[in-house]
Amino acid sequence: MSGDRNLRWGILGTAGIGAEFIRAARMSARCELRGVASRDRARAEAWAGRHDIPLAFGSYAELLASGQVDLVYNPLPNSLHAEWTIRALEAGCPVLCEKPFAVNAAQAAEVREVARQTGLHVAEAFMYRHHPLYAKLLELLRAGAIGEPASVHSQFAFLLDDPASISASPELAGGALLDVGCYCVHLSRQIAGCEPVRATALERRSAVDDTFMGILDFPNGFLASFEASIASAERHRAEIAGTTGTLVLERPWHPGDRQARLVIRRWGEPDEVVTVAGANPYFLQLEEFVEVCAGRAAPRWTVEDAVNNMAAIDALFLSAREGRVAEVRVY
Repeated sequence: MSGDRNLRWGILGTAGIGAEFIRAARMSARCELRGVASRDRARAEAWAGRHDIPLAFGSYAELLASGQVDLVYNPLPNSLHAEWTIRALEAGCPVLCEKPFAVNAAQAAEVREVARQTGLHVAEAFMYRHHPLYAKLLELLRAGAIGEPASVHSQFAFLLDDPASISASPELAGGALLDVGCYCVHLSRQIAGCEPVRATALERRSAVDDTFMGILDFPNGFLASFEASIASAERHRAEIAGTTGTLVLERPWHPGDRQARLVIRRWGEPDEVVTVAGANPYFLQLEEFVEVCAGRAAPRWTVEDAVNNMAAIDALFLSAREGRVAEVRVY
């Protein structure tokens, strides 16, 4: 893919999260918003007009066959992520796919296979990890700021007030774990530095899992626990415990455009506040994706990372469903 011209983006669907992607793309000197597709052409045309995008398509397949786009952003409902990521790859387009990468690890492994066959880049859109707060966090952990890391507890919860929302739909693979818990699972894996081997979980369920609590056991002795909910008061937090202190992230998923901070706490001592310059993680994610597609950089997170995250999620679902500790299967 040529690195000397702007790369043309096509967007599958008209999801609300697309507005953040559009904002990021407009910040880039290397990206062109070329087209948007919907199963309803009128809806695509209205959305394109509202966001000043030149082309509107009446189906996802029509956009992929148009020859008008180089890259694809896939923010479709969870149940459609794997299918349309695969179809975009087969059409010759690298794909930035919204989280969760698929409905399960088997689907994610199918995407991985097509990515290998086509040689095209595909990434899961965990924008939070691109924020400079996380480079600082990992630097502090490596430097022993809290001693030997022992555990992490994270929360991502909000009250869903629309029962017709995609997040509340079992047919579209909604629910707390796939919608927001996937962030907690991913963060846990980043901090542990290896893949979990066992999972334990409980859920409170209606049509989908409304509240989900899980524990992941890692082979290096690290433990992770988390709470994900679409049925409780909004809470965003992560706390990493070590042998000499704890490291608190007050806004782990949206660290801040202006300034971000983390807090180091040691028993009997004043809190140590570490500040980091703010940034737009959606923009940083997009810039890194384009650099990889243009052949100027290697991906920091490969498709393997996405498959492994789904494998941990599979084990958590299995544990909650069967009421037992579940092994994490390697795909």
